[in-house]
Amino acid sequence: MPSKPRIALIHATPIAVEPIRQAFATGWADAETVNIMDDSLSPDRAAASGITDELTDRMVTLARYAVGIGADGVLFTCSSFGSAIEEAARQLPVPVLKPNEAMFEAAMARGRRLAMIAAFPPSRASMEEEFRSDAIRIKPEAELTTFVVEPAIRALNGGDAETHNRLVAEQAAALEGFDAIMLAHFSTSRARAAVSAVTATPVLTSPDAAVEKIRRLVAPAA
Repeated sequence: MPSKPRIALIHATPIAVEPIRQAFATGWADAETVNIMDDSLSPDRAAASGITDELTDRMVTLARYAVGIGADGVLFTCSSFGSAIEEAARQLPVPVLKPNEAMFEAAMARGRRLAMIAAFPPSRASMEEEFRSDAIRIKPEAELTTFVVEPAIRALNGGDAETHNRLVAEQAAALEGFDAIMLAHFSTSRARAAVSAVTATPVLTSPDAAVEKIRRLVAPAA
């Protein structure tokens, strides 16, 4: 492996790029990150009734391309393609991470009652299914409650990050009795500071947890 491990970041929307860039800058600056973008995936997933074979094939193809350009690890940044990413992980010889698996693991280490704030409705069912699957393995008694703030993603897609952050923080401020609050998407992680300002509950984000895990898998001695 070269001195700088190459990590491929596969995006289904441009709004996920900056949060993971910042997470690598603070969590693993020595890694070389490569961005692979197919922004048709997000609207196609929203229009589909579920994760189709065609969508799965597309995700696997992107991951194979990543390995073909020398990636030592692959991190998907869109939270709506859980089973498709699992298929890519089965087929490829390098670590392939779903965007939220590391955050789920970190949240379950915090306690049993967990909240998740999401902004992209099509991702809810697959993320909850992924959480339940992980909980069986890690903490069967863990409970997840999801809160969807759809206007936040509309604001962010329109270039209004301030409104996005405010709406997510308003939802977080109304939550009580949880051991941790998870911000569901890479794009939602930009609201972390705003959320932390209105709650004493630990706040977890996908990008930071994902960087920590993929670094551990690819370069454990780094």
